[in-house]
Amino acid sequence: MARDRTEHEHPPVAGPRANLLSVLSVGLLGLFVLFILSLIVADVAYLGRRDYPPSEFWRNLTAPEVLAAIRLSVISSLITLGLVILFSVPIGYALSRFAFRGHTLVNTIVDVPIVLPPIITGISLLVLFGSSVGRAIEDGLYSATGWRLASLIGIVMCQFLVSVSYSIRACKASFDSVDRQLEDVAMTLGCSPWGAFWRVAVPLARNGLVAGSVMAWARAVGVFGPIMVFVGTMTHVRVMPTAIWLELSTGRIEVSIAISLVMLLMAAGALAVVHWLAPGRKWT
Repeated sequence: MARDRTEHEHPPVAGPRANLLSVLSVGLLGLFVLFILSLIVADVAYLGRRDYPPSEFWRNLTAPEVLAAIRLSVISSLITLGLVILFSVPIGYALSRFAFRGHTLVNTIVDVPIVLPPIITGISLLVLFGSSVGRAIEDGLYSATGWRLASLIGIVMCQFLVSVSYSIRACKASFDSVDRQLEDVAMTLGCSPWGAFWRVAVPLARNGLVAGSVMAWARAVGVFGPIMVFVGTMTHVRVMPTAIWLELSTGRIEVSIAISLVMLLMAAGALAVVHWLAPGRKWT
């Protein structure tokens, strides 16, 4: 009902009028869409020009090392998604609802991973855990679990640091769009602050929260630089982005394109979910 009401209140423009602004904006839109589509078509066409039969494509895609990379990417990104939701929803709510000393500074720091080149994240992790404190943390982790950081743990750490800020920003924006007076009314009717959060704020901000989490997951799947620097490219820590780079560096471009197409399908699915959840939007 809310989505229908929004669409009726703000109906889409039937079509651009023929003026300089519409011609320029629609023309640039068309060029951008054409460029993105040309990249996808080029990948598929390259395989066709190379006389690359579907059986060969499937054989490369189902090679043990490729399947292992896909499996590790899926497992690590889903763990990362769980951590992203665990952190980003309460952090986004705190930034949206609470006033505290240093709010502007904290709000800025949260955005640092968005503008920071991802490879710097990997270098910073390498420096941190190369220090005496970092080595002590890793030794304690190894004693407790038998895992080193050059493992699934390190992959998840890299993915989390690169992607979580996107979800936090989306969660904050979603909670900002919810009238906080509704939570106040719920508390006057007997809800605790937790109850108002869980029964009022979260349901009303749900679409934005889910969309932010999906975008963060898609971002995590594509993390490359930090994983390569901090975790490495050994077989047991090889995810899809590092597998693409290794296959490309050895001249096996067909295999790298095959993995790229898998990542493209995953990203397209994530974007479809995000656009479906966007309030007041519909496929036309």
